[in-house]
Amino acid sequence: MTFLLQKTDKNSKARAGLISTAHGDIQTPIFMPVGTAGTVKAVHFQELKNDIKAQIILSNTYHLYLRPGIDILQKAGGLHKFNGWDKPILTDSGGFQVFSLAENRKLKEEGAIFHSHIDGSKHLFTPEKVIDIQRSIGADIIMAFDECPSGTADYDYAKKSMELTHRWLTRCVKRFEETEQLYGYQQSLFPIVQGCVYTDLRRRSAEFIASQNADGNAIGGLAVGEPTEKMYEMIEIVNEILPTDKPRYLMGVGTPQNILEAIERGVDMFDCVMPTRNGRNGMIFTSEGIINLRNEKWKNDFSPLDENGTSFVDYSYSKSYVRHLFHAKELLAMQIASIHNLAFYLNLVEQARQHIIEGDFSAWKKTMTEKVSRRI
Repeated sequence: MTFLLQKTDKNSKARAGLISTAHGDIQTPIFMPVGTAGTVKAVHFQELKNDIKAQIILSNTYHLYLRPGIDILQKAGGLHKFNGWDKPILTDSGGFQVFSLAENRKLKEEGAIFHSHIDGSKHLFTPEKVIDIQRSIGADIIMAFDECPSGTADYDYAKKSMELTHRWLTRCVKRFEETEQLYGYQQSLFPIVQGCVYTDLRRRSAEFIASQNADGNAIGGLAVGEPTEKMYEMIEIVNEILPTDKPRYLMGVGTPQNILEAIERGVDMFDCVMPTRNGRNGMIFTSEGIINLRNEKWKNDFSPLDENGTSFVDYSYSKSYVRHLFHAKELLAMQIASIHNLAFYLNLVEQARQHIIEGDFSAWKKTMTEKVSRRI
């Protein structure tokens, strides 16, 4: 994997770049649709490619390990062959999923013992095992195994958690270096900065992560309960330390406003379930703000979902019609909303990229942030 930094905004730290992988190029900043179990819910890959214009998707180690299982994925020749997606894939290590099962897992120096949310079976994730699993999945970019503490964790817990993440990273790197890719193309390992909302911990973690000289670096443990302004502060602190010649991935974030603020602070890659999860519940993101299609006010509104036509791929669907589909409990409602929201997110980061290249990102971002953050 390579990263070419093409342009940096003159008034901020916003960047436009190009990530090259064995399965294609990724223009940054980029949003990655979340395909947890190897599929983006309610969306065909044809729509992801042609309509949404996704360049990379994210899948999850924890979920794929439990179902369909690593044996199936290896027999298929990896996730790309199994699901038919021929563009880049990133896999989250499963750390967040394991640690969100607070009542069903136990942390040890060796790793994390957890019980499956599917059948209650007991499993152990170690840093070594997580690398092995991701080798079998075959994603282009794989994540180190980490602990993701709550955004409200106290200092002592955050410090111990960060130190454990660093020790686990050392083991991940060792395992990664002593194993080979299984399907004939390179994989890249990204370490993850932790440290909760504590400035000294974030600096210390960013320095340790930067010292690994990985192909790219991730910022974890944000958007997990801390105040939004703290999240932005931590991004700024970390990005002062992470190398400028490597892509920076902010994990699990977030709203359109969050993404624009993070781009301004030098982040290149994003993922979040919000566009699809919220879409399946009737929340639509538009270039003029956020609407809840279940509300009565849209019953007689026959205008397109996004009247400016900046994000949606089929303007024939009206607010009234899609609202009707939601109230009729038609599955098509969830599909239309998911496609719309993902197209909006991908269009948003593409616009950000163009304005970075053109040199007017800061002015555009100010206007756009005001629009996308308001409720209509």
